[in-house]
Amino acid sequence: MSSLRIIFMGTPEFAVSSLESLVHGGCAVVAVITAPDKPQGRGLELKPSPVKECALKLGLPVLQPTNLKSPEFQEELRSYKADLQVVVAFRMLPEAVWSMPRLGTFNLHASLLPQYRGAAPINWAIINGENETGVTTFFLRHEIDTGAVIYQEKEPILDDDDAGSLYDRLRLKGAQLVLKTVQAIESGNYPSIEQPMTGELKSAPKIFKETCAINWHHSSEQIRNFVRGLSPYPAAWTRLQEKVFKIYRVDLLPGHSEDRAHAWVTDNKTYLRFRTGDGWVEVREFQPEGRRRMTVSDYFKGNRI
Repeated sequence: MSSLRIIFMGTPEFAVSSLESLVHGGCAVVAVITAPDKPQGRGLELKPSPVKECALKLGLPVLQPTNLKSPEFQEELRSYKADLQVVVAFRMLPEAVWSMPRLGTFNLHASLLPQYRGAAPINWAIINGENETGVTTFFLRHEIDTGAVIYQEKEPILDDDDAGSLYDRLRLKGAQLVLKTVQAIESGNYPSIEQPMTGELKSAPKIFKETCAINWHHSSEQIRNFVRGLSPYPAAWTRLQEKVFKIYRVDLLPGHSEDRAHAWVTDNKTYLRFRTGDGWVEVREFQPEGRRRMTVSDYFKGNRI
């Protein structure tokens, strides 16, 4: 059992495994900070974050501030007398919050820092064709994702990985690393290595809808990585006959040749192929506008392009 009083901050599913790891590992999580409930669905009913749902099941107090700089929130946070704060997939914290505990605040990031600082490290690592990534715990400071590294764990990126499969593995690996980091900080024996601030550093900026448009002039391999890196969410997309199609999986067609006068070809039965900058790719799974995700062959059972 840990004697440290810990406040956990996180919102999405990625953070749930870390919270569970701490609680099941015997850590004293005294409160959980997460985003306010958000309206979702056609009825716009308020829905709690995955972290809030987990915290309530574990019987933990939940705070959902709309303003982290609010004196009222900070006073309530201070009342928990936390020794350490743990942040996993949460928003930026003001200094008054991250500097509050006597042992500081550390964050879990889904890359091998200093590479892929930013909001979407899992997506960009695959988009850029990396064969390895990982998770990092580090102490927070003013500049985002630049604090001293505590621990890192590497994870290979497999050829058939997409953002979803890699997300799941890093979520579990990160949860183990969070517990290891808390235990090391409590023992007083842990590394604290400054990140290099220069050199060839790749970033991981937030992804927007326009970011996800496929550029068919890129190489087949670049397009395949782009699709993998955005699948299943938010999904790469292209326009076809004035409709938007989300593309979830494409296969390379090495040595394949079609009439290069066409940007895409189909037999309306089994295949849909797009011309790229250096060849062709075949779409295997997509989501036509207004429809569910499906295989191309399933779509052609009752539809034509």
